[in-house]
Amino acid sequence: MEEPDSDFKFHANTLVFKFRDFFFPRRKILEEAGIKPGFKVLDYGCGSGSYIRDASEMAGPSGKVYALDINPVAIEMVNQLAFIKQLKNVETILSDYNTGLPASSMDVVLFYDTYHTLKKPELVMKELHRILKPEGILSFRDHYMNESEVMEGATRKRLFKLKKKGKKTYSFKKDES
Repeated sequence: MEEPDSDFKFHANTLVFKFRDFFFPRRKILEEAGIKPGFKVLDYGCGSGSYIRDASEMAGPSGKVYALDINPVAIEMVNQLAFIKQLKNVETILSDYNTGLPASSMDVVLFYDTYHTLKKPELVMKELHRILKPEGILSFRDHYMNESEVMEGATRKRLFKLKKKGKKTYSFKKDES
């Protein structure tokens, strides 16, 4: 069972992310994920919601953005953001490994700066593989890991294979072989 960060650590990180997002907007990263109107997107390990507003706009009113986190404070912050910004296509999920989403239902999974924190990453990767559509994209980024660690994490157990390497993210597709 994963454990959420303490409230203090979570709020401290949130403050740091606000500065980061001001100087380095998250939309540039999301553009590499290829989110289009009507897409269903999961932000796995959404934290305070740095990617939610832009992902919501990119998916549009016909799309849906699910924000999943293990930390109840994160879910509360994303719910507040969605309410204030009137992001009607955002839904939160409080969970660790199990998303509760239907199989082959997501067009894009955002998996940013989360892998390195997981105690049992194989369970998460298996779940992301299950919910991703056959033509879907796992957009992976973890600035705590080098390229070989990212590649090993995503391709272990032959669940995913590299589709393309962007400037900020790695795009993986399901390995159906």
